[in-house]
Formats: sequence, C-alpha cells, structure tokens
Amino acid sequence: MSTRLPKLVAFDLDYTLWNFWIDTHVHPPLRRHHVTGKVTDSQRNPKTIDFYRDVPQIMHRLQAAGVTIAACSRTDAPSLAREALELILIPPRTGSDSSAKPVPAIKFFDQLEIYPSSKIRHFKKLHEKTGIPYDEMLFFDDEWRNQEVEELGVTFTLVPNGLNDRILEKGLEEWRKRHPVQIIEDVPVGADSTLI
Repeated sequence: MSTRLPKLVAFDLDYTLWNFWIDTHVHPPLRRHHVTGKVTDSQRNPKTIDFYRDVPQIMHRLQAAGVTIAACSRTDAPSLAREALELILIPPRTGSDSSAKPVPAIKFFDQLEIYPSSKIRHFKKLHEKTGIPYDEMLFFDDEWRNQEVEELGVTFTLVPNGLNDRILEKGLEEWRKRHPVQIIEDVPVGADSTLI
C-alpha cells in the first residue's frame, strides 16, 4: 500500500477539530491558564477550548511529513477562531525530546481561510496562494454539503464525530485510491521512446 500523502490537507474547525461552533457556543474573551495551559471562554461555567484527542498528534504527523496544513472555516467569528488557534497549545510529539515545549496550534497551519463564504471560495484561494493542484488536496469536514469542493478535484472526507486517527486514515486511503502512484519505466538511453 502506498504511503504517499497529498501536498495539502485542510480541515474545517467546528465539530471537525473542536467540539463546538466558535461563533455560537464560545463567549470571548478567551483565557489560557498560566500554569495548566488550559484555554477557557468567559461563560459563567467556562467552556474548555481544545481539540479532539487525536488532533495534536495528527498535526505533528502531517507537519513532519512536509504536508501543507490549512484551516477552512465559514464561521461568522473569524477573529475568535484565530484567537482560539493562537491560545490552544499542542503538546510535543509523542516520543519527542523531554525538553520540547507545547506550541500554539496556529503555528501548525500554513494557510488560514477563515471567513463566511463557501468552501469552494476557500479552496480557490488556497490554490491561488499555494499553487498546489486541487487533486493534491484532501479536505476533512463535518458537513456533507461541503463535499461541493469535489467539483474542483479536491478529495472530501466526512468527519461525523470529530477528527480522529481512523477518519484521517480513511481520508488518506480514499485520496490514494483516486490518485494512485504512477510508475514511469526508465527507457534505456538510445532506445526509441515513442509509444505505440
């Protein structure tokens, strides 16, 4: 089985990377506790602002493989979403040096398309900014309607209950199935390379 990865992997935020709608369930200002690093909002019973359990190691894995990571969200609260990404700390990669420190989540994202709009527009912007072909993009989202990005050639994976390792592998498997590795055989020097 191929272990080839797409050049760009994009994630929706709400109910894909975290378990809330940032524009309706979260009340600013957000705070990060100076000792625990836990991020909360300003409700009477503060809501914890964090990723689903597998997300931090997924981010490490993709970043280590050189994959461009993007966030694509149509939220009506883009500045609050960015603030959450700045405050959430991703712990060091499993098995890393004991001196490694947590890193703000936003540092894992190479591209941010966070504003009210269609996902088609988000991906057109990603393509314009990065030059990465649509067929080298994989998108994870909790809303089936956003499968519309497949019209562009992006591979879409539905995230029914938050991103986890199993959903990531399912998306990668589907992307690989659609884009098998093409093997080009070497033609000996001096041989006629015309195809019959």
